[in-house]
Amino acid sequence: MKTVKKIDIYLLKNFLGLFVATFFICIFILLMQFVWIHVKDLVGKGVEVSVLAEFFVYAVASVVPLALPLAILLASLISFGNLGEKFELTAMKAAGISLFRIMRPLTIAIAFVCVGAFFFSNNVLPKSQMKLWALIFSLRQKSPELEIPVGEFYDGIKGYNIYVRHKDPKTGMLKDLMIYDYSNGFQNATVMVADSGRLAFSEDKKYLVLRLYNGESFENLSQQQQRATKTQKNVPYRRETFAQKQMLIDFDAEFNRYDESVLQDQHVSKNFVQLVQSIDSVQVLAHEKSREQSQNLVSNRYFGRERKEGRQLIAPEVAEQRQYDVDSLFAHMTPMQQRNVMSVAVEKATAQRDQVEYNALLLDDNQRYIRKHEIELYRKFTLAFACLIFFFIGAPLGAIIRKGGLGVPVIISVIMFIIYYIIDNTGYKMAREALWPCWAGMWLSSFILLPIGIFLTYKAATDAALLNPEAWLKVWERGVVQAKRLARKLRRKRPSKSPLKGDLVK
Repeated sequence: MKTVKKIDIYLLKNFLGLFVATFFICIFILLMQFVWIHVKDLVGKGVEVSVLAEFFVYAVASVVPLALPLAILLASLISFGNLGEKFELTAMKAAGISLFRIMRPLTIAIAFVCVGAFFFSNNVLPKSQMKLWALIFSLRQKSPELEIPVGEFYDGIKGYNIYVRHKDPKTGMLKDLMIYDYSNGFQNATVMVADSGRLAFSEDKKYLVLRLYNGESFENLSQQQQRATKTQKNVPYRRETFAQKQMLIDFDAEFNRYDESVLQDQHVSKNFVQLVQSIDSVQVLAHEKSREQSQNLVSNRYFGRERKEGRQLIAPEVAEQRQYDVDSLFAHMTPMQQRNVMSVAVEKATAQRDQVEYNALLLDDNQRYIRKHEIELYRKFTLAFACLIFFFIGAPLGAIIRKGGLGVPVIISVIMFIIYYIIDNTGYKMAREALWPCWAGMWLSSFILLPIGIFLTYKAATDAALLNPEAWLKVWERGVVQAKRLARKLRRKRPSKSPLKGDLVK
């Protein structure tokens, strides 16, 4: 019993050390990918280091759902691969310890990890997602850091293009400036040239103060041309010569935080209880709206019916026409009357179709809202279950391959994770577009990978040669032989054709 406990401690030490290392490696790789996607929101904004640190903390929390299953797969592959390569796994089996007994302490540890993954996705991830996207929106609204280059046009200021030929680095004086001001539209653009100028922020850092010296400005007056007579062909403009001119440009250089309360109703910022409550409330609203729309169509727009004082009455012209045959009435009409009747019918049918399509759009908004919340609800469970599945794929696969290190396990982990990601993303898109039920789309990867994990665990427990080509060739030959035997039996049981009447039977 003491020997078994020592083995459990030994296995846990090896696995947990590898798991922590691979987890941080996966976090780093996925974090770099996430930062690369949002690099344009970070570069050139001049934000403080504390804001960048906050961004990276929230980004780390957002990539945990992908890094955790990958780390478990890689750690289990390396751990059991090392045991098989050093013949420690063989020695344990020779001592009468089965593979399931060897995997038991690690299975218990992974079960705790799965529970922790669920609580993380239910409590920590919604808050971090809300803060992360609020921070990303704030960074997107932040004006870029003002740094006007020399010898090229600078368009970092909205509505302006500034060209500077020379710049004095000591005094900050700009020389030989050309400014295109199209803040009032391209049709009313203003072009300014100046010998020198100076650019500075206002005291509240919400405006840019541009002082120009010894220059000219040319303003296009197309708005006055629109108010002039139509016979005027030339576009008027205004030319101004100045010794000194000052301009005030809107340019908010402060970092303004996005209001997080706007994102509280989003599906990514809700826990399990909030998601269930939102789904139930919106389903009730959608059902009530659908019932009202159907009653409105039947009572007001179905075969000329009208609603009056809470009662449904049939229009008098419809009641009068019911005494006659509609086809015979239409046949006795003149061609002009027939065309008028057909046009009126087409117009009513078109109006009815437009009303139905509009009602469908109104209901589709609620259905899309419900689907997003259901997808997020199932995702909290699929993350925890994926960790368990990847352990039962990695551990037996490492015991079968018996290769440790970072070579073969990394390649197999990447391949398996790509397969998982493709399947999971496919199910997510199917659920999002309402092609499949949400539960089927989100559990698709688990439904496919769980049998693979069970099969690999069975093969590893029975010491089957999974990657031996001779064994698979024998299985193929055995299958071909069985197929031939079945074909012969079917031919024997097939009844013989009886001779036709009139044929001569010798």
